[in-house]
Amino acid sequence: MAQKKKTHKGAKKRFKLTATGKVMRHQSMKRHILTKKKQSRKRRLRHEVEQHGALARAIRKMIA
Repeated sequence: MAQKKKTHKGAKKRFKLTATGKVMRHQSMKRHILTKKKQSRKRRLRHEVEQHGALARAIRKMIA
């Protein structure tokens, strides 16, 4: 009998699935050296973005 696949805990903490099945992730470049970045750029980086392509399929497998 096939065993149930375990959830990848690292992926679970970094990504989330929307109700329609899209994989959402946080944007990079928001951790340090923020003084030289424009305020508008830092505002844009606040929002989550959709992960596309083959990587999204792999992530969906890991967290579902």
